[in-house]
Amino acid sequence: MAQTDKKFFENLTGAGKAIAVLTSGGDAQGMNAAVRAVVRMGIYVGAKVYFVHEGYQGMVDGGDNIKEATWESVSSMLQMGGTVIGSARCKDFRTREGRLKAAHNLVQRGITNLCVIGGDGSLTGANLFREEWSGLLAELVQQGLIDEEASQKYSALHIVGMVGSIDNDFCGTDMTIGTDSALHRIIEVVDAIMTTAQSHQRTFVLEVMGRHCGYLALVSALACGADWVLIPEMPPEDGWEEKMCQKLSATRSRGSRLNIIIVAEGAIDRHGKAITSSIVKDLVVQRLGFDTRVTILGHVQRGGTPSAFDRILASRMGVEAVLALLETTANTAACVVSLCGNQSVRLPLMECVQMTQEVQKAMDGKRFEEAVRLRGRCVSYALFVTCGVANYFLSFDCSFLYNTVFLLTKAEFDKKIHNFNVAVLNVGAPAAGMNAAVRSAVRVGISEGHKMFAVSDGFEGFYKGQIKEIKWADVGGWTGQGGSLLGTKRTLPAKHIDKIAEQMRKYNINALLMIGGFEAFLGIMELLAARGTYEELCVPMVMVPATVSNNVPGSDLSIGADTALNAITDTCDRIKQSASGTKRRVFIIETMGGYCGYLASVGGLAAGADAAYIFEEPFDIRDLQSNVEHLTEKMKTGIQRGLVLRNENSNENYTTDFIYQLYSEEGRGVFDCRKNVLGHMQQGGAPSPFDRNFGTKIAAKAMQWITKKLNESYRKGRVFANTEDSACLLGMRRRAMVFQPVVQLKDETDFVHRIPKEQWWLKLRPLMKILAKYKTSYDISDSGQLEHVVLRRPKESEAMAAI
Repeated sequence: MAQTDKKFFENLTGAGKAIAVLTSGGDAQGMNAAVRAVVRMGIYVGAKVYFVHEGYQGMVDGGDNIKEATWESVSSMLQMGGTVIGSARCKDFRTREGRLKAAHNLVQRGITNLCVIGGDGSLTGANLFREEWSGLLAELVQQGLIDEEASQKYSALHIVGMVGSIDNDFCGTDMTIGTDSALHRIIEVVDAIMTTAQSHQRTFVLEVMGRHCGYLALVSALACGADWVLIPEMPPEDGWEEKMCQKLSATRSRGSRLNIIIVAEGAIDRHGKAITSSIVKDLVVQRLGFDTRVTILGHVQRGGTPSAFDRILASRMGVEAVLALLETTANTAACVVSLCGNQSVRLPLMECVQMTQEVQKAMDGKRFEEAVRLRGRCVSYALFVTCGVANYFLSFDCSFLYNTVFLLTKAEFDKKIHNFNVAVLNVGAPAAGMNAAVRSAVRVGISEGHKMFAVSDGFEGFYKGQIKEIKWADVGGWTGQGGSLLGTKRTLPAKHIDKIAEQMRKYNINALLMIGGFEAFLGIMELLAARGTYEELCVPMVMVPATVSNNVPGSDLSIGADTALNAITDTCDRIKQSASGTKRRVFIIETMGGYCGYLASVGGLAAGADAAYIFEEPFDIRDLQSNVEHLTEKMKTGIQRGLVLRNENSNENYTTDFIYQLYSEEGRGVFDCRKNVLGHMQQGGAPSPFDRNFGTKIAAKAMQWITKKLNESYRKGRVFANTEDSACLLGMRRRAMVFQPVVQLKDETDFVHRIPKEQWWLKLRPLMKILAKYKTSYDISDSGQLEHVVLRRPKESEAMAAI
């Protein structure tokens, strides 16, 4: 057993400890996944875990509201929206008398560890409870409700928080539990509305939640290609009404049949006056005469099943919360579990709360630039990966996102000194989000003063001359479409390098942007190698990873992987539901990914799988037999369903059919089996909000890099770039997006199996096993460490240097 494992089992044992978990304030999708993770991780380390039903009200009322949880009591909870243990606003807990009752109820059950899932108000209340704890116990002793021995035994209360809020309004975390799922609901509605709006040539004004935070409005506007967005942190300048109407009119004059305006419910102007959806509608009708409708989404944004990202985020946070509770001492301050990039982080709870309150104070004082700066400081500059899903998310760099929305929708732009020709192409298999990336690249490129060229069918179309100029209006409506509208092929350039060089010369291509998977990675290296022979290839080149397999070296996440994970998760939910009311059944599901086990592993964590077989973690017949025995024991506890995922190339001999037949034979009399090969449905469908925004943002940064390199390499009337750093891959690495010369990634790559030699998500696999009740080692060396909010974000100059 590794030293890290010894540390886990010896120093982090939960034996004799009692943990209570509650959800408070508004509900958010993913809360149940967090509750499940806390319960199962707590039981796994030997602690007693209690549900507190109805939030703080249940803690004050006591009785049956505080119940011990079992492993089975959180089964089938992962895919449910809302919070099954209930949430309620509690006036009693705001009084000392109410907190005294709550303390008495906890001490009676020996509970001194609280895991609170809620917003800043709920977490602030928890911290006050912790600070008053010793005084409350003294008062209970004085009243004769507990004895002095109990007061000494339970002398310290430990608090760990997780933020559950669809608004993403809490400083200190890239994404709060529920935000991604809310974006899914919004985008589903917007996609549906756009079809009817186009049919009738209508303008739609959509009001989304966000009284104090414009994240949902801003990111959904970016994801659907909205014409205008209004958020509380960045009120429009005076005269915005005329500018907005001019923009809407210009859009229609270019042939568009619809307009989309997104308004956060807390949107205001520079003078603090509310800008409501009805005001915006009346403005459009009166000034333009457009047929205009208002849709207020309301609580539909909080409903539905949690997305893959929210399940993984909540599961990781729940496990990390238990670890944090086990490591606390009497002098440890209350902390909140956060995610930065793809890393778990622990932050002092009150630092986060105070920073969140500072944002509101700045907005109340009409210091909007300061509010935007504070939003940026408390969340990572970069996109952050799912959590496991890559962990999914766009970080809330408010000013960058707002400027990106404006840049991609404005009708006019400033011309640069040089008018360069830039070609964009898709390479490899299609991936959801590719079209969003192309749209972003084209529009940012045009706004930078370049002439943009689209190459159809990848390198095959390149050498055949399938190249044409692509203009601003040509990419309208591309953001929400799946697949690759440019067309994409797996053809590599090496055999046709002379013809590609000829086309580069013919169209005077000064830079290349490749969007694709492992073939794009191989392609850019082949072009780089041919520079010595063909001078036409001595131009800036950048690759943006886009593949459902997430197997590109140099990036923790690829465009398309999140959409594929959601397809897997949704399908697994439906498959498991199909067994509802039937006899015990185990499902064997085959996922895509080539030799990369990302989809099987992370999809397994999101779907609550019992096992996931992958190439990176070799298995044999003994492992298969052990899994069958584990499932047999599971069925005896009353659980009716089992789920096993297998990566398509996990083992040459232990095929999906073999595993299905083995399970069917060995499980005879206990459970029966079904199998399902998901196939290309994982590549299809509309892109998820994350893939739309990830594609948009990463392509925009790639184009900005291209502009910088073009200006640096322009000498004597021509572009000449032949250094290693002029051919890069833009990837997500831990907490930052980084441009890496592709030649430096060779040593990190297993070219035979087309995967990186090291993959960060392998550290998530033990979590899936633990939550499925396997006894396994767990490396805590990469677990969250206490940091400070003000120190988490690099200086702007450092962040820009990284990209």
